[in-house]
Amino acid sequence: METEVREPVAVYNKTKLTIEEYLQFEKPSLEKHEYFKGEVFAMAGASPMHNVIFSNVFGELFLRLKGKPCKPYGSDFRVHITENTLFTYPDISIVCGDIISSKADEDSFVNPAVIIEILSPSTKDYDRGGKFLLYRDVPTLKEYILIDTESIFIEAHRINKSGHWELEDIKGIDTTLNIESVQVSLPLKEIYAGTKL
Repeated sequence: METEVREPVAVYNKTKLTIEEYLQFEKPSLEKHEYFKGEVFAMAGASPMHNVIFSNVFGELFLRLKGKPCKPYGSDFRVHITENTLFTYPDISIVCGDIISSKADEDSFVNPAVIIEILSPSTKDYDRGGKFLLYRDVPTLKEYILIDTESIFIEAHRINKSGHWELEDIKGIDTTLNIESVQVSLPLKEIYAGTKL
């Protein structure tokens, strides 16, 4: 017996959904969907390279932040940006202090200090451009980090004391990614271990 594919637009017979309709659909869904201003977008699955890098980074962050006030969360951690309506699932989020739930949904959170996206060929332009603009509306966000999967290359965006975003390009296997807001340094050798890059 074939499993019926359920997409929110088909379920509600509407092209634009309310936040309540999106959440009602999303809770039992086996696939993840982003929501932005009434539109719902299915999220693509991750490649083996993406999964290796995710495991490396998340594992190191978990160990290095153990016992500290900041904790990493994986892509099941849904972030809601109330200022622009976006609901999304960053690859890795770091929250410092208590998790603050969204007023719209107790299972979505509003206060990441660091967001890490592992780039894929199909989403890298969005992650670098439009999505970063949306993430900038998160009042608690201090760093936005993009990890390439096609080369040894990381873009680290950090907010400075003047409230402006600055970019640091990190290249080469012998370099280190410094996540300054949580005082963690990750050698790129560890981030890219097992990728054959």
